[in-house]
Amino acid sequence: MGNRIMDPIGRLMGLRYKSHPWHGVDIGKNAPDQLTCFVEMVATDTVKYEVDKVTGYLKIDRPQKYSNVLPALYGFIPQTLCHHTVAEFAIEKTGRKDIVGDYDPLDVCILTEKTISHGNILVEAIPIGGFRLIDRNQADDKIIAVLKDDAVYGKLREISECPAAVVKRLLHYFLTYKDLPNTELDVEITHTYGAEDAKEVIRRSIEDYRLKFENLDNLLSEV
Repeated sequence: MGNRIMDPIGRLMGLRYKSHPWHGVDIGKNAPDQLTCFVEMVATDTVKYEVDKVTGYLKIDRPQKYSNVLPALYGFIPQTLCHHTVAEFAIEKTGRKDIVGDYDPLDVCILTEKTISHGNILVEAIPIGGFRLIDRNQADDKIIAVLKDDAVYGKLREISECPAAVVKRLLHYFLTYKDLPNTELDVEITHTYGAEDAKEVIRRSIEDYRLKFENLDNLLSEV
């Protein structure tokens, strides 16, 4: 899958400046079958980090109030956006008519048996499924992937091949990680889906990104 933004001006700028992890990192020529992902958080983090969309630096979103631990690497897929076409897929699958995109890059969890000490890194991952998470009325899909060549998870190609206990831990995390005292949540996971649907969500998020940022490559060429 070609990437006009990175060819050639983006690569030249990357030699001198740190690439923005959302806009300046290439998703990979084999997407959606294999992805370059940006990791914001690792399993040992006790605060939630996320990329600041303007600067590209990691920032603290919030401390975790309870003892929830994410049992995977967590981040997003560069040059993706959850907007109209991602929302349309969620509407098709759920039958609900009020769903919109959350206007963020597509989230991804990456399973690995390795202990990774920190985020702010790029990894190669293979999608095996995902969760159709609806946060209020916003589509907030969580793609589940495995670290490429991981000794334990690397050969998995479908979420059905993943140990059920691991999937349950991920489900529990995403249904509770936004818990705050005296706050009522409106989060549900309507489906756990396999690799085919995960790749369709990725394709749609790439299309949403291109529709939103279609002039970005032209702007870069004028720098």
